[in-house]
Amino acid sequence: MASFSASSASSGAPASPVLVHRDGRAANAADLAPLAFAGYAHFTAMQVRGGRVRGLDLHLARLRSASVQLFGLALPDDEVLSRLRAALGAAPADLSLTATVFSPAGEFTAAVDGVRPSLLLRAEPPATGPEGPLALDVVPHERVLPAVKHVGEVAKTWYLRQAAARGFDDAAFLDRRGRLSEATIWNLAFWDGSAVVWPVAGMLTGTTMGILRRQLDRLGVPQRDREVTPADLPALAGAVVMNSWTPGIAVHRIGPTPLPEAPDFVDLLHRAHRAEPPTAP
Repeated sequence: MASFSASSASSGAPASPVLVHRDGRAANAADLAPLAFAGYAHFTAMQVRGGRVRGLDLHLARLRSASVQLFGLALPDDEVLSRLRAALGAAPADLSLTATVFSPAGEFTAAVDGVRPSLLLRAEPPATGPEGPLALDVVPHERVLPAVKHVGEVAKTWYLRQAAARGFDDAAFLDRRGRLSEATIWNLAFWDGSAVVWPVAGMLTGTTMGILRRQLDRLGVPQRDREVTPADLPALAGAVVMNSWTPGIAVHRIGPTPLPEAPDFVDLLHRAHRAEPPTAP
């Protein structure tokens, strides 16, 4: 099995303390206590390097769209950026940042019109992700509101741990139509020998996926959107998983089907990701 390393200090120094801000200021216990068991919220996770973020516009768009869907209104982008700047100004230049949006009205209640969402920012040491290549179990599962990156998804950890118990590194999801959609905390991408293949199914469109799609387009790399089933895997020339940690980790097996590690495909995705200019909030 591949070795997982969720996070590490970027310089070998001791890990930085976790920084938590709520609505533009350092959070205290009273701010956080109501959230200890809360599950009606959404978030985006980003890697900050040198105080800059790749795909910042995609993170803002994700927060805006999900807030409208869950709460009926969204914080203005300039307000979110101001709060990001406040948090980053009190944190190391390299870190992992999670921005979570929730409603002070809480959950298990009818919708409350006009209640402004709150923004919780959590900074932790920069993440690295697993080394790979990975073996993915295949499990039947469809996420609720798959286009929203929401919290409280017990199934992701459940299926990861079940997959590990069966000798896999993680799990990929199969929908009711027999299509591969995504993995637990990852998007999937495939290589057919000449083009990047993005699976068509209900899923979260990741920010790293969005970065790669526009940069691959600029590089002139063919991309195809198509349904991918387990029966299609033997004809493919490679597969990867991706999230904010990395633009591509090779997958060498999905279920019982082996796949080429395709180092040139992985390198292409990393090259496309590096082409995205990082920006400061």
